[in-house]
Amino acid sequence: MLTVYLSGEIHTDWRDQIIEGSQGLDVKFLSPVTDHAASDDCGVAILGEEPNKFWHDHKGAMVNAIRTRKGIADADVVVVRFGEHYKQWNAAFDAGYAAALGKSLIILQRPEHDHALKEVDAAALAVAREPAQVVDILKYVLNGSLPG
Repeated sequence: MLTVYLSGEIHTDWRDQIIEGSQGLDVKFLSPVTDHAASDDCGVAILGEEPNKFWHDHKGAMVNAIRTRKGIADADVVVVRFGEHYKQWNAAFDAGYAAALGKSLIILQRPEHDHALKEVDAAALAVAREPAQVVDILKYVLNGSLPG
């Protein structure tokens, strides 16, 4: 079995595309909480309210980091998606953390991000453009089969 952590942008269905395309493969998928409001508010929901937005966000980031660190540590492969519209600093951090742990890293991004992400891409073992390419990599890793 291959454990794959799906990190990054939460505003599109790229995770669903990879999971659906991987049906029949011996893969377990992990990911951060993708409900934006729940992710933002988890710290104060669990640890108590914060009147200052900085500390509100800080509590959420710390609680989310527990889940993220565990997911990345347990993964064989980490896929990090950089979306179109937002500066995903957290995704870049996840990619760096995965690289520091020696995890097999696949970056999923559009060509217009190539320059901005060149250092992240240099740490990856693959840079994919579409979720289907990630599925093809997983099929190749598990079965040695090429798309066709």
